[in-house]
Amino acid sequence: MEIDFKKNKETFIELLRSTNREGVEGMIEDLEKMGFFSAPASAGHHLNVEGGLVQHSLNTCRAALMVWEGMKKLEPSLEGEVKRDSVIIASLLHDICKSDIYVRTVKKRKNSIGIWEDVEGYKVTYKSFPMGHGEKSLVLALYSGMELTDAEMLAIRWHMGAWGVNMSSFEDIRNYDASRTLYPLVTITQTADGLAAAILERTQEAIDEL
Repeated sequence: MEIDFKKNKETFIELLRSTNREGVEGMIEDLEKMGFFSAPASAGHHLNVEGGLVQHSLNTCRAALMVWEGMKKLEPSLEGEVKRDSVIIASLLHDICKSDIYVRTVKKRKNSIGIWEDVEGYKVTYKSFPMGHGEKSLVLALYSGMELTDAEMLAIRWHMGAWGVNMSSFEDIRNYDASRTLYPLVTITQTADGLAAAILERTQEAIDEL
């Protein structure tokens, strides 16, 4: 997938500013400092290229808005329960935890004829702020002064779904289940994240490697 860095950054900022939420400008400044706009979305999976994180965030936002619009037709009460601004904020900020965990490296990979070769890529490090995943994104957003609703905070915290739940913790399981029941935004954000990674960002290379 070819990435237009400048356009993606402008679109991201425009969408975030469209919410008119208190703390947006500070959030944008901090994202710049954290390296969010140039970071990859992963080290070896979807959008593991420079600028991939912004692209993934935009893909998730577009998918979330589509899910939200579609679900309102099936369940009209959602109109009053989940606001468009909340969908935008939760989906755009769900993965800001990844801004500082990827560093450039050289990896070994087999080429098309089965010979190992050196390729540039990324490795993961948690030295900067080992807070976790969804919880780290939430802390960073709040630390930047971003005003968030309860639904937005929980959607960001639990956007990984069951993958972000400690299944050995009764408290984690109950909190996750309660969040999904109380706030539809949690499921919308989680679903959109999966749709973005598994469909919008799927590559032929990944299919060929199966």
